[in-house]
Formats: sequence, C-alpha cells, structure tokens
Amino acid sequence: MGSPEAAARPTVSPLVGAAGDVPRTWRSAAGVALGVLFAVNLLNFYDRQVLGPLLEPIRREFHLTDTQLGALTTLFTILYAIVGVPFGRLADSWSRKKLLALGMIVWSALTACSGFAASYLMLLFTRLGVGVGEAVCAPVGTSWIGDLFPASRRSRALAFFMLAVPLGTGLSYMVSGPVAEAFGWRAALWLAAAPVILLAPALLALREPRRGASEHRLSAGEHLAAWSVLRIPTLWWIIASGAVINFNLYALGTFLPAFLIRVHNVSLARAGFWLGAGSVVAGLFAATAGGVMGDWAIRKSRNGRMLMAAMGALAAAPLALWSVLLPAGSWIAVTILMSAAYGLLNTYYGTVYSSIHDIVAPALRGTAMSIYFMAMYLCGASFGPVITGRLSDVMARRAATLAGSSVVTEAARATGLQQAMLVIPALSLVLALVLYAGSRTIARDMAARDEQLKLRASPG
Repeated sequence: MGSPEAAARPTVSPLVGAAGDVPRTWRSAAGVALGVLFAVNLLNFYDRQVLGPLLEPIRREFHLTDTQLGALTTLFTILYAIVGVPFGRLADSWSRKKLLALGMIVWSALTACSGFAASYLMLLFTRLGVGVGEAVCAPVGTSWIGDLFPASRRSRALAFFMLAVPLGTGLSYMVSGPVAEAFGWRAALWLAAAPVILLAPALLALREPRRGASEHRLSAGEHLAAWSVLRIPTLWWIIASGAVINFNLYALGTFLPAFLIRVHNVSLARAGFWLGAGSVVAGLFAATAGGVMGDWAIRKSRNGRMLMAAMGALAAAPLALWSVLLPAGSWIAVTILMSAAYGLLNTYYGTVYSSIHDIVAPALRGTAMSIYFMAMYLCGASFGPVITGRLSDVMARRAATLAGSSVVTEAARATGLQQAMLVIPALSLVLALVLYAGSRTIARDMAARDEQLKLRASPG
C-alpha cells in the first residue's frame, strides 16, 4: 500500500516527467519497446508475404490459375479485415502485449501448417488462420507506439515500425526464393514460422505504457464513443487512401516475382533475391524519408504530412509505368524502377499513420486503426491480387487468341500479366489525388480534436 502523500500526488505518465520532459531512461525504454514491436511486425509481414516468391511452384503443383492464386491473398485479407475490428477494440481495453503475443503464436503456427498442405483448399484454410492471428498486429502496435512517442517524434517512430513492410517482404523474397529452389516451397514456410520462439518471450517481457501517456497535456478521451471517429472527415480520406495503396502493394507483392519470371525469364531464386534486395533498399529509404520529412512537415504546416504522402505517390506513378512497359529481358531495370516506385509508395506509412494519431483521441487509436484497416483491406488488399489475377487471365486468353492458339501458352500468360500490371501506375495517380484531398481537411480536424480533449480534461 502506498503512503497518503503518494496517493495525493498528481498522476504522471510513465514516459514523461512532471514538467512534460521525456527522461533519458524512458527514452531508452521506449526505444527497446519500439525495437521489439518492429521485430514482431517484421515477422508479421515476412509470414504474410511468404507465398509471393512461392506462387510459381505452387501453381504448377496444384495446377492453378492466376485468379486462384490471387484468391489466396484476397480471402486472407477479407477475414483479416473483419476480425481486426473486434481485436482493435480489445486493444483499447485489454493487455496489448498479451493480445499481440497470442496473435503471433497463432499466425506462426498456421504458417508452419501451410507447409503440410496437400491441396489448394488446405493451403487456403491455413492461410485464413494466419490472417486471424495477424489481425492483431497493426492496431496493437500502432496504438502502443502512439503512447510511447509524442506527436513531434511520432512520424519517425511509426515509419520505423512500418519499415517492417518492405523489409519483411524483402527478406521473405530473399530467403524464401532460394530456400524453395533448393529444398522445396514447403521448407520455406516452415522456416518462416521459426522466429516466434524468440519473439514471444521478448514481447511478454516489455512493460506497456499508460494509454494517452504521450499526450500529457490533454485528457486521453477515455469516455469518447468508439464510433465517434467516423465523424472525422479526414479519416474518410485516409481510409480511401488506404484502400488504394493496399490494392497496389498487395498486387505487387503477389505478382511481381511472377512478372519477372514470366516476362523477363528470371529464375525463381534470382527473382526472389533481387526483388527482396530492392525491397530492403526501398524500405530503408521510405523509413528515413517518410519519418524525417513527416516530422519536419508537421512543424511547417498542419497538413504537411498528408502533402508529403501525396507527393510520394505522384512521383511513384511514372516509375511504375516505365518498369511495366520495358521489353522482355530488362529485369535489372525493372527491379530498380519498381523498387524506387515501391519505396516512394511506402513513405505513406510514416506520414499517414502519424496523421491518424493527430486527429484521433489516444483512447480510440486501436479502434480507429482497426476500422481503417478493415476498410483498406476489404476495399483494397482483398481486390488487388484477385482483380490483377483476373485481368491477367483475361488478357492471357486474349493474347492466345490473337496468336491463333486454342490454349493459353506460357508466352500468353506473360503478356497477360504484363498488361494487368498497368493498374499499378494508374492507381498511384489516384492515391496522390485522394491524399491531397485529405490534406485540405486535416488542419480543422486536428484543431477539433485538441479542443474536444481540452474540454474533457477541464474541471467540471
């Protein structure tokens, strides 16, 4: 039991001092926590994208179409999006580290089980289980980081956390492609599940910050209604942007290795390794540029982060278009150009995710992120692979017909996929327009949030 004097003292955040300073020891603790959360998210995206470099051997073994391959990701993301909403609400009320540890154990176990799949349906079933486990990672991780770092440093922290997207994807390609070529695609899935043995104990050893810890001047907004976040105009623009960028990124993650293999005659191991290396380099650029420029931009203007994200998407469009249109055999140029476009698109995370924290009360961040993820995955990621796959099949049949063939040849499949990939630069332009629209409303929404929390923090 504490003393009466201790009970009478004002509550001070575990991460900020009485005067609002961030002590060196707590900065160190926040850095350790961010590092562990990053490692968990790295495994999250490694396991999520592990099928990308394995699709060609899986297609041949189970005799699948591109539509069926795309459906593996589409059905995964639909379930992921739906179960993410209750998990996000739970992240606002229960132990975040316990919830995240459970999710990580589930998705890793089902990734390992995928390696035992004897049919397409069994593979699909295990991937759906992976989606359930992974649905906890983003709302828990981003909510946790929002309580570790103040607004002035949040872009860099979230950009580092989301660096796991390109790095996890890149490592998955670099490791899984060569492993699959040497030992078979099943061995690559078993290997992907192994890191949970070390990460689960490390996560459970962390101490969670108090909700709203980084917003020490304002009330955390504990009594705000969960669905009040949908009354924020900018959040709707951000949700729309999430759907567009996830369409692009999931279409790329699913079909870019196959694009190099079919169109540019690259081996499975080489495609996986070099696309992975390009993803890693692009991710390091995105984390640095998105984080540093995002924190710089918010000091210059309240809509600076959204404008930076729009500029990144706009710059990515011509690079993606150029890479898709290059002739067969130009795989080095394709890898460089598409990696550059991918890096520019990934600056989105540090800028836009921190913008969500700028307009949403701390006690509703898990809920807001889960609603955002539900929409972006249901309306974007779930359609990206299957629509791109369907376009590829349609264009391949058309190419075969024009060539006078009654069957869809491998050459026709290459032509069909190349034409289908043109959706990437087109939607990059759409993304830039949506983000610019969001930049027109965010300043008002930030002011409204601050005023609302001040009123709730005031006596009476």
